[in-house]
Amino acid sequence: MPTLQIAKLGNPVLRQIAGPVDLRNIRTYDIQQFIDNLIETMLDEPGIGLAAPQVSRSIQLVVMGCEGEDGFPQTVLINPKIVFYGPEQVENWEGCLSVDGLRGKVTRPSVVRVQALDRHGKSMDFEATGLYAVCIQHEMDHLIGKVFLDRMTDMSTITQLPEFSKYWQDDPVPVI
Repeated sequence: MPTLQIAKLGNPVLRQIAGPVDLRNIRTYDIQQFIDNLIETMLDEPGIGLAAPQVSRSIQLVVMGCEGEDGFPQTVLINPKIVFYGPEQVENWEGCLSVDGLRGKVTRPSVVRVQALDRHGKSMDFEATGLYAVCIQHEMDHLIGKVFLDRMTDMSTITQLPEFSKYWQDDPVPVI
């Protein structure tokens, strides 16, 4: 499967509001192949999430997945909506495939309830916590033209990757 080119910060597609996926098109070869290519690109980069606008396709579709102890299952969300945000907040180091070489601390709700369609058009309604909840919020921000830098409240935490690895990698604040 071919990997897709990542749109980088400054590309206007990253600041657009993505349109919904037409329900009649979900099972088409085009959308199914696009989902497979999006997953392949996410894994190849490597990342734990990728939204369609990040590969210059302004539709409401995100993929994510993270193996390991704090991981979560591979997930495809089409036309997702967050219908509940938990009251507790968590701070994480975030990075983004569209924002090369930077990390920054972002505070987000630690629990979300999501309604969406899966890759086959079946309705989903589930609650996500921890890293999964943060990843969902991060990827869904791309659907409304936001990047993690827009969510930062303390810009002094912006760190380039070499310095992050040198000074902050062992910070008890989780990294996504």
